[in-house]
Amino acid sequence: MSGNTFGRRFQLTTFGESHGPALGGIVDGCPAGLELNEEIIQRELEKRKPGQNPAGTPRKEPDQVKLLSGVFDGKTTGTPIGFQIINTAQRPNDYDRLRNVYRPGHADYTYQTKFGYRDHRGGGRASARETVSRIVGGAVAGQLLKTQGITVLAYTLEIGGIEAEIISPEKACEQPYFTPDPSVIELWNQKIEKIKEKGDSIGGVVEIQARGVQPGLGEPVFDKLDARLAYALMGVGAVKAVEIGAGLESAELTGSQNNDPISRDGFTRNNAGGILGGISSGQIITARATVKPIPSIFLSQKTLNTEGQEVSLQIKGRHDVSAIPRIVPVLKSMVQLTLADMYLLNQGSRL
Repeated sequence: MSGNTFGRRFQLTTFGESHGPALGGIVDGCPAGLELNEEIIQRELEKRKPGQNPAGTPRKEPDQVKLLSGVFDGKTTGTPIGFQIINTAQRPNDYDRLRNVYRPGHADYTYQTKFGYRDHRGGGRASARETVSRIVGGAVAGQLLKTQGITVLAYTLEIGGIEAEIISPEKACEQPYFTPDPSVIELWNQKIEKIKEKGDSIGGVVEIQARGVQPGLGEPVFDKLDARLAYALMGVGAVKAVEIGAGLESAELTGSQNNDPISRDGFTRNNAGGILGGISSGQIITARATVKPIPSIFLSQKTLNTEGQEVSLQIKGRHDVSAIPRIVPVLKSMVQLTLADMYLLNQGSRL
């Protein structure tokens, strides 16, 4: 495996670079008969599209998906679903001065060390632009999950240390920053403007909920559902930590506080985040992802060039101030891909 394919039964393989001619991929293992067309996928892509919010890059990309195979008359055929998204706003010349310099916080040094050769144009394969293909895969997975009554919500809990209340997560997709709490929008705007004026960047926290997940999803011992969710979310470049349920807070609880009591009406708490023993319990599955600040900042930084010389670097070009909110639909897609894969794997668990 080259690391470009996600999933065992429901698989997504992606290709392309930030400033190459196109990005795209193949979804394999999707059952036949699902309703699917470019419009369904495009609705999800619009949520990630650059150039739409104060924290985002000014780079304008239409992110128009073209389905190449696996769909006929608006339904999946059971064969591989090929897709392509053309890059239309590449500026590779913006990166010429970075050809021989390692940008702090980026994968330049590690890619050079691993492969001995790298695409310096916006990070190439390590660029966040690669995640556009995950949105497509997640949209297909979402159509499969919908047939089972499963919905996935994703929303922003925190930006730059300013926390939101979880008031209306169902409406977060209609709000700026995908916030479940409209009262923090102006505070986040102000914070981002201050950071932008300084030429710096900030991070935050995103929460994802999966509702309607049947009990029994997850494969003991090494393919536990929570382990696979953590793997999926950590596979997004800007994510540095993942919590399930009570997460870090559980370290401060006693067993009696952390355990979720069970009654005839079901569980009375959900510190487990909907997963016990790596298998879904039928409760709402809850995961949180900690997102680091964007490494491309406009302040001068110390680094090395490829000759091993210490140099000062000041990055120019078009960059996000925060990966939030554009990372929110990406994280939602990774949860959808995981659940779709686990659903299909579970079909063979018993007669």
